[in-house]
Amino acid sequence: MPGPRIWETIEKSTAILLRKTLLTESSLIVHWCSREHGFIRTVAKGARRPASAFAGKLDLFYTADLVWVPAKKSDLHTLKEVDVSDFRLGLQSTWLRVLAASYFVKLLESVAETETPVESLYDLLRRALDYLTSHEPNRKAVLHFERELAHDLGVAETDTAPIHALRQMLHRVPEQRATLWEQLPG
Repeated sequence: MPGPRIWETIEKSTAILLRKTLLTESSLIVHWCSREHGFIRTVAKGARRPASAFAGKLDLFYTADLVWVPAKKSDLHTLKEVDVSDFRLGLQSTWLRVLAASYFVKLLESVAETETPVESLYDLLRRALDYLTSHEPNRKAVLHFERELAHDLGVAETDTAPIHALRQMLHRVPEQRATLWEQLPG
């Protein structure tokens, strides 16, 4: 892979892969959560080609060290390098784990602004995903995540369930919660 041009600025960070969407036949838009940069979007050019340098490195909930070139006129940056540091292989072993992880990601995306540092939220997501890598989710784990999030956002109330405080702040919660809650053991 050719190196950056001399005049290009390079950014580096460790981030968690949140979502991938198709951009072209060979390229993807990849959404990340980084402690230092918050939620960022990158273009992985040629990522869907068989011989891509990104092959096997862009999957949901992976943690990776990234190198990207910031966009000058948008929030869609160019991904240059990815080095996966945590594959979280156990997380994708059951539908319920993936559903819980997806709910956590959607909830965080609904409270954070793009490209704004979110250290405590990144740490909360990392801990939740690490837990789901080796444990099936349960209601206690979901309530713990919601309580920690409400506390970090300053909306936690002692006499109100965390989800009600979050719902009041957001006016609604991600639709995955209802499906997840129905499927979870106590």
